[in-house]
Amino acid sequence: MSNAITHEFQAETKKLLDIVINSLYTERDVFIRELISNAADALEKYRHESLTKDQEDLFDSHVPLEISIDLDEEKKELTITDTGIGMSGDELIADLGTIAHSGSDSFLAELAEAARKDVSLIGQFGVGFYSAFMAGAKVRVQSRSWDGSEGHEWVSDGTGSFAISECPGLHRGTKIIISLKEGCEDYAKKWKVESIIKQYSSFVPFPIKLEGETVNTVQALWTRNKAEIKDEEYLEFYKFIANAVDEPTYQLHFSTDAPLAINSLLFVPKENLEIMGFGRVSPGVNLYCQRILIDQHSESILPEWLRFLKGVVDSEDLPLNISRQALQDNALVAKIRRVITKKFLKFLAEEAKKDEAAYLKFWDTFGIYLKEGVASDFEYRAELGKLVRFESSKSKESTPIGLDEYLLRMSPDQENIYYINGPSREALEAGPYVEMFKKKDIEILYTTEPIDDFVLSHLAEYEGKKFVSADRADLSLDDNSDAQEKEKEEQGQALDEKRSEKLINWLKKTLNDKVADVSKSSRLVDSPAMIVNPDSFMTSSMERVMAAGRMEKGMAGEISKKNLEINTGNSLICRLAELVDSDESFAAEVALQIYDNAMIQAGLTVDPLEMVERNYRILHKAVD
Repeated sequence: MSNAITHEFQAETKKLLDIVINSLYTERDVFIRELISNAADALEKYRHESLTKDQEDLFDSHVPLEISIDLDEEKKELTITDTGIGMSGDELIADLGTIAHSGSDSFLAELAEAARKDVSLIGQFGVGFYSAFMAGAKVRVQSRSWDGSEGHEWVSDGTGSFAISECPGLHRGTKIIISLKEGCEDYAKKWKVESIIKQYSSFVPFPIKLEGETVNTVQALWTRNKAEIKDEEYLEFYKFIANAVDEPTYQLHFSTDAPLAINSLLFVPKENLEIMGFGRVSPGVNLYCQRILIDQHSESILPEWLRFLKGVVDSEDLPLNISRQALQDNALVAKIRRVITKKFLKFLAEEAKKDEAAYLKFWDTFGIYLKEGVASDFEYRAELGKLVRFESSKSKESTPIGLDEYLLRMSPDQENIYYINGPSREALEAGPYVEMFKKKDIEILYTTEPIDDFVLSHLAEYEGKKFVSADRADLSLDDNSDAQEKEKEEQGQALDEKRSEKLINWLKKTLNDKVADVSKSSRLVDSPAMIVNPDSFMTSSMERVMAAGRMEKGMAGEISKKNLEINTGNSLICRLAELVDSDESFAAEVALQIYDNAMIQAGLTVDPLEMVERNYRILHKAVD
């Protein structure tokens, strides 16, 4: 370049370039994304100018708007060309000399601090272009402006200076030729560059041609008006973005301008891979800024309990200078997360009203994630409360209901929403806890999953009605059982107060190491006894799960002592009272068996060997 003019960077430049090249970016692949993004910006600027100017004023107006990437493995070169707005010689000095003109102490301090925190500053200081030096030993930029002025070439090895020379015969746009460093030869191979384009730049709005073949063939549907998009296009996009072969259960396509500019396209898959045994799934939503990938499988843009969703979120308000590490603490990202999460939960509520049967299929497959949300994320519990579903004593077999439906059937004087946990509906309806609810025609929810009691405990209340477990010791249904019990006592079908008190005191003594307390039940109808929890904040199911968790960690997994309630109108309890006087040792065996039976009905563990041996002793006594 005989006519080349060399420009020296300022003294701080070597240190600054070292930060850019070695510390600023966490992944070397990102330099291709940066150069493609810059090329797309140049094309967009030219398109804007072409709409406001006469075609006669535009140089090379016939040239199509596109990005071309050419590779030369032998020369170890990568070339990226765009037909965008281009740059004049002065603009090359000004635009690519941003670092030279920004080499102040304050700039260096900010940049060094950002690098120390591992924060990528793409675009903020105009350093995106310089990421090319992460892989390039020498970078040449050939450019000709849209106004037709003569072309120029910018050349630098990134060590402190650059040269500018005239370069005649160029078409409009910019060509960046990167001579690759040793160890970076893969960037001259088609498979490598293609994988980077598909990962980061699949939705750039201009054709990207790699060795003459267009790579970005899938449209960025989220940027289009959904009224113009066909179902087949949505399906094709879903299969691409989710790497799926089936159809989605739901799709949500929406755009907002306030409080943030957001374009989003979300899909609910057909299958839940976690419950199918494939392990914990990774988040499936990618974060974009102006169609450029910022964070693939983002852990920041949605709560963890929505990790089953697939799709994209694109926000123009999100700065391109944000890195994956900075996403987690960024207030803007947190605001986007709230907007999208609330929008999706509102969408689910609308779908449930529109087609409850279809929603129940979704709930059966993905309800576990919403339960996780209730138990772990206070911010969205109100919205999630409208979406949870459980079977109940008044629902059809295997048909869960929503809490709104439960409220509609409540009597005006009912203050609480009642629930009880068990292994199945059949087991619960055969147990002692629902007897009084059936008698008084009070609906009770059936929770059959280990997490369910944690869910309702964290939900705490719904529409002002508190959730109350039916195995609580302090539960009162305001029954008129005292009058009925008195009638039974007079007919000799129940223990009177004196005999009841005597039996209770004897049971407390006999079961002293097993129970916290023994009392007369006001809610048992037919069953002889039941186990209840003295702790109103802990259900048997919750304690069972926590005990199992402690055992997995090698800690003691004992269950705390429970209260035993007895039905003094039950014939077995009446006979037990008589047996205490006639054969106290055998009465103790029967009492222990009643306790074990009640524990099993509560879903709590007992010593099976001890129980079986006692059972045989009781059977021998019975046949003798």
